[in-house]
Amino acid sequence: MIRINMFSQADSVKGQGVGSAYNELIKLLRTRLVDEFYVTINKYGNSDLTHYHTINPTYYANSFSPARGRKIGYVHFLPDTLEGSIKLPGVAKKVFYNYVIDFYQRMDQIVVVNPIFIDKLVDYGIDRDKVKYIPNFVSKEKFYEESLASKNAFRHELGIPLDKFVVFGDGQVQERKGIDDFVKMAEANPDVQFIWAGGFSFGKITDGYDHYKQMVDNPPKNLTFAGIVDRAKLVNYLNIADLFVLPSYDELFPMSVLEAFSCGTPVLLRDLDLYKAIIDGYYMSGKDFGEMNQILQKAVKDPQLLKKYSELSNKASQEYSEERLAKIWNEFYHEQYKLGKELGQIR
Repeated sequence: MIRINMFSQADSVKGQGVGSAYNELIKLLRTRLVDEFYVTINKYGNSDLTHYHTINPTYYANSFSPARGRKIGYVHFLPDTLEGSIKLPGVAKKVFYNYVIDFYQRMDQIVVVNPIFIDKLVDYGIDRDKVKYIPNFVSKEKFYEESLASKNAFRHELGIPLDKFVVFGDGQVQERKGIDDFVKMAEANPDVQFIWAGGFSFGKITDGYDHYKQMVDNPPKNLTFAGIVDRAKLVNYLNIADLFVLPSYDELFPMSVLEAFSCGTPVLLRDLDLYKAIIDGYYMSGKDFGEMNQILQKAVKDPQLLKKYSELSNKASQEYSEERLAKIWNEFYHEQYKLGKELGQIR
């Protein structure tokens, strides 16, 4: 049996998609592929494959050990995507960004969750042949369409009338997520209930912390900042939402969108090229606040439009299902094992 060790602190910080993607993969390996791979987490013994999910300095130091076997790096972010997320002084930012790329260059194989980032990694000096695209996925066991009775019960729990149109979004509260436009939409649509789940996962080094802390503490009357919500509870929020809205300026492959798809919730996103490579045709989009707000107001009045995009969400969730990705990950790890053997990386 192939031995895979995962190096990860991805789930140590609540409320961010890297942890969700990591936990989905671990669950998949320990259920659907349990007969193929022996998976350990943060162990320093010999392994055939070592899969790095986070870039901790201790992991970097240990990557020089021959006991690591073939090294696989999972790229969940690039220096570009950290802009608008965390705020570091100039020198510290330069040192950190160089470290991120050095870490990726230490890997024998890189996995990206969006193909458009392959060219960016090549620009950073990484060999294109070392990079493979494998998309994120979401399990239907965790994110699914609930019964009408369950939806109504959760609306009652939150004090939201059954006929109230609900817009839901989630992610860290930071500039990159487009929180300012989400708040502007709430202000422009006082008859709609807005909910944002997420908080300051990186505390005061969050870019624009003071501005967003003031915003969270003083939201419009029709906007609730729910804070960091446990992933097991997110399914309830997505099921009472008439529309999922994520006005982010930059992403890799947001788990939040896949979770909305999996619940059959219609999705409205900012019009970004990065989405076209992975989920084109499954969502509504607007290039700025004005266009997104127009689409929102049209959706409020048009149940058929929502029905159409709910069906498209269900279709998208099939493409990024656990079942399909189990086959892809199974083939990938076996390929890596074969390569590691051929190159003498695996003892």
